[in-house]
Amino acid sequence: DMYLEGSDQHRGWFHSSLLECVGTRNRAPYLSVLTHGFVVDGAGKKMSKSVGNTIEPQEVIDKYGAEILRLWVAAEDYTDDIRISDEILKRLVEAYRRIRNTSRFILGNLYDFDINSQMVAYGQMEEMDKWALHRLQEVIRRVTEAYEKHQFHVVFYTLYTYCSVDLSAQYLDILKDRLYTNKADSRERRSGQSAMFIILKAMTSLLAPILSFTSEEVWAALPVWADKEASVHMAQFPQENAQYFNAELGERWKTMLEAKAEIAKAIEQARKDKVIGHSLDARVSLAPPEKMREFLQNHSEDLRALLIVSQLQLVAELDIVNPYRSEEIKGLTVGVEKARGVKCERCWIYSESVGTDKAHPTVCGRCVTNL
Repeated sequence: DMYLEGSDQHRGWFHSSLLECVGTRNRAPYLSVLTHGFVVDGAGKKMSKSVGNTIEPQEVIDKYGAEILRLWVAAEDYTDDIRISDEILKRLVEAYRRIRNTSRFILGNLYDFDINSQMVAYGQMEEMDKWALHRLQEVIRRVTEAYEKHQFHVVFYTLYTYCSVDLSAQYLDILKDRLYTNKADSRERRSGQSAMFIILKAMTSLLAPILSFTSEEVWAALPVWADKEASVHMAQFPQENAQYFNAELGERWKTMLEAKAEIAKAIEQARKDKVIGHSLDARVSLAPPEKMREFLQNHSEDLRALLIVSQLQLVAELDIVNPYRSEEIKGLTVGVEKARGVKCERCWIYSESVGTDKAHPTVCGRCVTNL
């Protein structure tokens, strides 16, 4: 099936066996050839015991564990010489922690979720959860293609970026409010849990060929469902689900994320100027370009959740004090001020409804309903 060796075999084993097989069988002796570079130190120098720059695999395993050694192998682009050093390994330890902690966060929020009876059907899910599942399909496609082409560094960086950016910094960070403050058995909370379960199940299988022990740990900790395989290594590899793929939804959320990135600059400036502390202290006013106004008006609540601010409104540019004018989105002006009302002690969102319920004077109207 495959010849696998270092680049010195282009004129050696690869070449001699090819000539021999073509001469005797009129075909190549292999279906594919994979060539890799040589392991060198962090500075790109050839490893030599006399120089003292060698790193023994067993030393890495003793210090960091076999998972980190496998992660290093996958993370390096083997088409060139492959570098290894303590600094490189320490960076990979941090990357490993990010992947592991993302998995732990999701597992921690599935503690009361019964997959067999509480899964929310795709059509009943919140739009943000549908977007998360759409993004997952893009990841599955890219990772599967990378595995098939033996581009393991693409597998690693795709999954690492997905964990650190798409999940930790965006989706899961926004989802916390719904997970922690909505009614435990509400459709909105169960929708988030359903999406998280689908994401973690797929992500665990995608990682299994590289982080085999960690994936097995996560798989064992996942809630039980009908036909759950005894091991992740016995499960089918994830495939794209056409139902979850929604290009129009993906474009909508791409536009919102682009808007979020620009608005976040204004929020950060307000934080530096001591106008606000945490982003939830903020009331954001937007004067968008005319072509974006209707879109942002229709998705203002999603955008507020994305920004993790207490209040968001669309206004005329003249009504914005200390305006921030975006250079990336022409015509977008942002204003950030202290949120109105009182901070709800339960969800931490500022609201003018705090104090209106005499039985629960310290929480907002939304939390009163949930309580």
